[in-house]
Amino acid sequence: MIPNMQKVVTGLFLLFINLSVAFAGTPAPEGAHLYIISPKNGESLSGPVTVMFGLKGMGVAPAGIDKAKTGHHHLLINVDKMPAMDKPLPSDDQHRHFGGGQTEVTLELPKGEHSLQLVLGDMNHIPFNPPVISEKIMITVK
Repeated sequence: MIPNMQKVVTGLFLLFINLSVAFAGTPAPEGAHLYIISPKNGESLSGPVTVMFGLKGMGVAPAGIDKAKTGHHHLLINVDKMPAMDKPLPSDDQHRHFGGGQTEVTLELPKGEHSLQLVLGDMNHIPFNPPVISEKIMITVK
């Protein structure tokens, strides 16, 4: 009985280790840098608003494609609290997914102030480890 229990405990331990690694996020290449090309922080503009995404030190690939040093963009709009960085990013009006590998979007935003921030997701929409995140910018739509 004890040898079987030892096998069960060992198996559970190995499963736990594998799950921990699986949900730790894909390692981010050193020096990866995500940024918003336009609009610029503090800019006032009329709608619609075209947001252009910038990325250095990595490439862009559609979601589901397992290619080293690539990811796809997620745009956070008016998000005050960052989502969990160890789970797939939410997908809703405030968390936009660009799983096709898109590098820009045109948004219809209501008049007023808005925050924009990018997060790079791996093939499974999970942020890299450490997260590759742009600075949050503020814009005003007139």
